[in-house]
Amino acid sequence: MANAKIIAVGLGELEVIADMYSQIYSPPQHEEFFRRRFEGREGQCLLIAMLDDRPVGFAFGYELKPTTFYCWLCGVIPDAQRMGVATQLMQALEAFAADHDFTAMRFECQNQHRAMLHLAITEGYDLIGIRWDPSSAANMAIFEKEMSIT
Repeated sequence: MANAKIIAVGLGELEVIADMYSQIYSPPQHEEFFRRRFEGREGQCLLIAMLDDRPVGFAFGYELKPTTFYCWLCGVIPDAQRMGVATQLMQALEAFAADHDFTAMRFECQNQHRAMLHLAITEGYDLIGIRWDPSSAANMAIFEKEMSIT
């Protein structure tokens, strides 16, 4: 397992995030795609994973409702996949959510993204629903995890 350095970043890093996103997902996206998504959102958290001073992954989310943090996107560039980086990113988002008094964390993923499905199960998320996403023409599995607040 890689030991990525997870750093919190701001909207000024959207160019780096857009570059990584475009290496992972299709179609490629530009900074404005991400900027629009975060406009007016409360409780934002943007994280980048670094290996050997190189950005290799990202995860970010925001408040879905007062008690639920929503992980909107998580991705790891191809040559850093299967090293545990996504798990580290999700755990860092969970820590952010717990530190900010959210009681649950939610995310969605397509059935084709088997690694994220596996991560959800391994990290203790419950499958709470399925919805149709017309933009990707695919079903989205909805996962949620209750946060343990101590």
